[in-house]
Amino acid sequence: MSVQDISGDSSLPDVDSKSMTDAGHSLPVLVGKVYEEATPMERGRLLEQLLKPLGVLALVAIANGVFARLTFVNGWSRLTIRPEDTQFIDPQDVVTLASRVQQVSVHAIEGLSQIVGASPVLAGSTAAAMLLAILAKQRMSQMQMSGNDFDVLP
Repeated sequence: MSVQDISGDSSLPDVDSKSMTDAGHSLPVLVGKVYEEATPMERGRLLEQLLKPLGVLALVAIANGVFARLTFVNGWSRLTIRPEDTQFIDPQDVVTLASRVQQVSVHAIEGLSQIVGASPVLAGSTAAAMLLAILAKQRMSQMQMSGNDFDVLP
């Protein structure tokens, strides 16, 4: 099954279950799909989580600065994305944002699991389930490697 099969949306790249293990390339696409399926309130929470680790310069460079404008309008010190602000954010822009955040902060991406897992709206979403499964798998592999880096794992 692929993300495109789930969404029927050809604007997001096709990601099948085989490529889910492929170096996290599918993770941003799933974040974009979850964003697309979320309510405006949940979209705001997802964006707040993704925007936390990035500075102004990075935000200006991503998606033609749409995220930088959000932070300037709503205030950088206490970032709160209003539901009405999310209507202008395209899921493909969220894919780009998630891709950048994935390079900068693993913890910000992992924090999405709490937001997605707490959402009754997203509970029936296949994309959300796939995202949570990937995040759980990543967390398990990190826990295995959290010991001495030179230890041989069984």
